[in-house]
Amino acid sequence: MSVGYSPSNLIGMQGAQNSTMGFTGLDTARMPGPISTYEYKNIREKKQLKEIRKVLRPEKKKFLFIKYGFKFNVRHRCVVCGSYHEWEASDTMRPPIPLSEVHKGRPLKGTFCPKHASMFIQMETLEQQILANNHGLEFKKYIPKARVPKMMQRGPLTDLSPTDVTTLVSAGWTIEPPQGTKETPHMQYTRIMLEVQGKLSQMQKIIPLIEVDENGKN
Repeated sequence: MSVGYSPSNLIGMQGAQNSTMGFTGLDTARMPGPISTYEYKNIREKKQLKEIRKVLRPEKKKFLFIKYGFKFNVRHRCVVCGSYHEWEASDTMRPPIPLSEVHKGRPLKGTFCPKHASMFIQMETLEQQILANNHGLEFKKYIPKARVPKMMQRGPLTDLSPTDVTTLVSAGWTIEPPQGTKETPHMQYTRIMLEVQGKLSQMQKIIPLIEVDENGKN
C-alpha cells in the first residue's frame, strides 16, 4: 500500500486544501498546487509587482499575533507553501536561492516549488518590462540589436541604385568599387556626386545635435 504525498499532508498545512472557500486570491496563490500563472488584480505594473512579491514572500512562523522567523526555511522545501521539491541541476525552471524579502534580503535554506518558481519567473519578466518602459523601450526590443539598412536585409548585393548609395553613405558606410574594376571618368564623377549627397544628408542629421549641444552649454 502506498501513501500519496499531497499538499494537505504537509506539516502546518493540514486542511489547507480541503476547500478554497473563505480564502482570498493571495491565499490561493500561496497554496501548494500545479503550475499556474498569477492573475493580477491591479492594472498598473508597479502595483502588480507589489502583488506578486506578496505572493512569493516566505511564510513566517506565528505565535499568537506575533510573526517571527521563517516557517519553511528547510532544504528542498518551498519557502512559500512548504511543498517538498528537489530540483535537478539541469532543470531550466530551477529558481535562484530565495531571499527573505523576495527581491532583496538574506538568502534562505529553502527553495521554490514548481508553482511558485513559475511565478518567480513571471515576476522577473514584469521587472524587465517595467525597466524597459522606464527607458522608453518596447519590451520585445529590450535586448538591443545592431541596425542594418533595409537594402542589406535582402541578401547579398550585386548592384546599388543611386538611392541605395546615398542612404548607405548618410548612415556612415563607405562605398568602394570592387577590386580590379576600372572606372571611367563618368563613373567616377557619378560615384563621387552620390557620396557628396550622402555626406550632405549625414551633415543634416548632425546639425540638430550640434545645436542641442550648444544650447545646453549656454
